[in-house]
Amino acid sequence: MKITFYGHASLGIEVDDVSILIDPFISPNEKASHIDIEALKADYILLTHAHEDHVADVEAIAKRTNAVIISNAEIVSYYSNKGLEGHPMNHGGKWDFEFGTVKYVNAIHSSSFADGSNGGNPGGFVIEGERKNIYIAGDTALTYDMKLIPKQTKLDLAILPIGDNFTMGIDDALIASDFVACDKILGYHFDTFGYIEIDHEEAKRKFFDKDKDLMLLEIGESIEL
Repeated sequence: MKITFYGHASLGIEVDDVSILIDPFISPNEKASHIDIEALKADYILLTHAHEDHVADVEAIAKRTNAVIISNAEIVSYYSNKGLEGHPMNHGGKWDFEFGTVKYVNAIHSSSFADGSNGGNPGGFVIEGERKNIYIAGDTALTYDMKLIPKQTKLDLAILPIGDNFTMGIDDALIASDFVACDKILGYHFDTFGYIEIDHEEAKRKFFDKDKDLMLLEIGESIEL
């Protein structure tokens, strides 16, 4: 499993020959100007919620690649009405896709499209695939619901928002890593704009002091699990 950071909360995941995009907000992000969305592959696009800083490039990419959009029922309906293919889910549900099993789990945030349309309730994803299991928290506060995840899934990586203000910050992400029983963390949703800028060294130190590994990738950088 290969995971690439495209800035903010945008990720690419490759499982065998399947390409997955998470929350593509790339072309409006000045920090990601070197990423060409026309070159990105996508068999599936997973969306945690409907905010513009998570869905800005969905239509352009999905129309070009014919990707299947996986999200809550309201988001999938929104894009289905635009002629795009989707697979609707809701909280607590899971489905076996060609790349692995996806479970849609709780997140505490808000969710609406830029045009005011209903974006349903926000969520996160637990993906079990290629003998590796990951948790993508989405935009969320720290929540006790995270404690349910390790009761069913042993995680190899937890992807957590760390920018604070709109989501949990570093200190809450540390607690979240305990809740999900995973000491290998990929931080995201940070530095894109002023409200969510962080001190990288301080963040890494706090995790290191708790014998945990916080990875903060450069935009376009990848890791292998």
